[in-house]
Amino acid sequence: MSSLWNENVNIPSFPRLNGKRRTDVLIIGGGLAGILCAYFLKEKGVDYILAEGGKICSGTTADTTAKITAQHGLIYHKLLKSLGTEQAAMYLHANLDALSEYNKLCKNIDCDYENKDNYVYSLDDASLLEKEFSALSKIGFKSYLVKNVSLPFKTAGAVKFTNQAQFNPLKFVSLICKELNILENTFVYEVRDNKALTESGEIEAEKIITATHFPFMNKHGSYFLKMYQHRSYEIALKNVPKLNGMYVDEDKKGLSFRNYGDYLLLGGGSHRTGKKGGNWNELRKAAAKYYPNSVEKYHWAAQDCMTLDGIPYIGHYSKRMNNLYVATGFNKWGMTSSMVSAMLLSNMVTDKKPDWAEVFNPSRSILKPQLALNVFEATVNLLTPTAKRCPHLGCALKWNSAEHSWDCPCHGSRFSKDGILLENPSTGNLK
Repeated sequence: MSSLWNENVNIPSFPRLNGKRRTDVLIIGGGLAGILCAYFLKEKGVDYILAEGGKICSGTTADTTAKITAQHGLIYHKLLKSLGTEQAAMYLHANLDALSEYNKLCKNIDCDYENKDNYVYSLDDASLLEKEFSALSKIGFKSYLVKNVSLPFKTAGAVKFTNQAQFNPLKFVSLICKELNILENTFVYEVRDNKALTESGEIEAEKIITATHFPFMNKHGSYFLKMYQHRSYEIALKNVPKLNGMYVDEDKKGLSFRNYGDYLLLGGGSHRTGKKGGNWNELRKAAAKYYPNSVEKYHWAAQDCMTLDGIPYIGHYSKRMNNLYVATGFNKWGMTSSMVSAMLLSNMVTDKKPDWAEVFNPSRSILKPQLALNVFEATVNLLTPTAKRCPHLGCALKWNSAEHSWDCPCHGSRFSKDGILLENPSTGNLK
């Protein structure tokens, strides 16, 4: 199982840590967020090292749909209600700034970058679309309420953002990472004071950025309460008509669509990690129904960290840890959120902050309805008797028959059938 993005892409290899190193800023995690942090720190002339446990961008970044958009579902009417106009606008402008930064960077990088309109559609709720359109107008952003979209089924319409973008993320990474100071196969299993410990040595740093998808340090920040993980699935089809734009259902369990060259990328089948869902079977049924002449060429799956309020956690790891930073909880919008993280954290470690930093503060209130659901899931799975337990916090593992893995419903760690770690926050294999 390999994503389309791995086709004909050669990402450079980097050495493993051997012994002791010292740096001003250590970045833990070599996905897109970590790579972009390293890129901006290099541009600023800051001394840094990036440590990646395996091969850079071999995890969630390789499994994305690679849409670059500030339209993250129908989120703005919710933000307007919960945060007010000022902070809802902060969230929007942070992601528009991220889009603008990609526009600048990709002018000089051959990564199949294309400007596309983005649509969030609803199957049957036009009033929800109108509510979102109205909220965006109040924030001061021009969106479009459209009745007809070029999808092979009937909808209630969509909200459209113009001039968003799509690209090939691994082509992008393969070119911007060449001159970066990266260590691969350097798995950080613990951070103690200002040192990152690995099996092949340690790295001492004045400041540390954790960009490990799901944070692996449980003593601070309460991320094990503030997040859960969600799986979604993708197939790449050929012999399918071209669509005009990028599309996603406002319902988390709906379908997403975008073209890449001669392929149509069809996504969906989503479910909470450790639960049952439609997976690729759902997508293949949809392909047979809507595109009967299509041919499947690739299939893959992604895992996303979901926050309590739909906003990523980017900033200080916790209130009491001024020299430790985090970027996590991208809620299925990893491309813009990675860029927002890099722009924000590369400034924070040099004692600067963008105007919109406040809205992403990881120490904001956790009193949200999702918190109760997270606590309930953790309690149930901690009390479930089973031989297979997650080494992260001891939850009962569930067998994922579609992907042949042991998955944790509490926090999303995943393991192969032989117990090899596939996804964090666990830092070790099954015993």
